[in-house]
Amino acid sequence: EVQLVESGGGLVQPGGSLRLSCVVSVFTFSSISMNWVRQAPGKGLEWVSFINSGGDMTSYVDSVKGRFTLSRDNAKNTVYLQMNKLKPEDTGVYYCTFPGTPSWGQGTQVTVSS
Repeated sequence: EVQLVESGGGLVQPGGSLRLSCVVSVFTFSSISMNWVRQAPGKGLEWVSFINSGGDMTSYVDSVKGRFTLSRDNAKNTVYLQMNKLKPEDTGVYYCTFPGTPSWGQGTQVTVSS
């Protein structure tokens, strides 16, 4: 059974930073690309960032470019989302996922508020 476990969320003031982690229990982790998506209160899912299997290619939604950095450690089956200069509009539940899986983790709550 594939499991995704997100962590690292919390309450932070505008301008602050958080680092999210996602541990994926899948044998072929080093062969899969990963995504982060988020869901703001009362809104639908929004794609945030992508990283390829080797970790040398990333992409971001325009609203987080220059502030978020996605990386991965294939030896630890983990992806990391470093979030800097956080804004209130970054508030939401953040999920990691990968193509072809119906599995979702519980997500991690990020709240940006003064």
